[in-house]
Amino acid sequence: MFLDWTGYANPRYNRFMAVIHISRSEAASDFDGLLALAAKGDEVFIESNDRVVARLLPAEAPRPRLLSESLKILKQRSSTVTLDGDFGRDLEAIIQSHPEPMNPPAWD
Repeated sequence: MFLDWTGYANPRYNRFMAVIHISRSEAASDFDGLLALAAKGDEVFIESNDRVVARLLPAEAPRPRLLSESLKILKQRSSTVTLDGDFGRDLEAIIQSHPEPMNPPAWD
């Protein structure tokens, strides 16, 4: 069990992962507290009706790197790593094998 930003024990908050899931109503009741958590580096997922509707990140949070950017970096470093011709087909098959929508767990 972990402490939330008010200091009370709350099983929904895992401080070691620095990822917080909170309901929309809880977020509305203490948005300043959530901003303080984000400023410390935590990532906050705000949920409504069992799905994530917003994500609050630290301002300096890195954005995910695109595959095209990764390939460009590898080329600049004269890497010998190559993606075979089946890579795109394999990736598409993986994506198509899970067409169902994500159903994140209900935290409320």
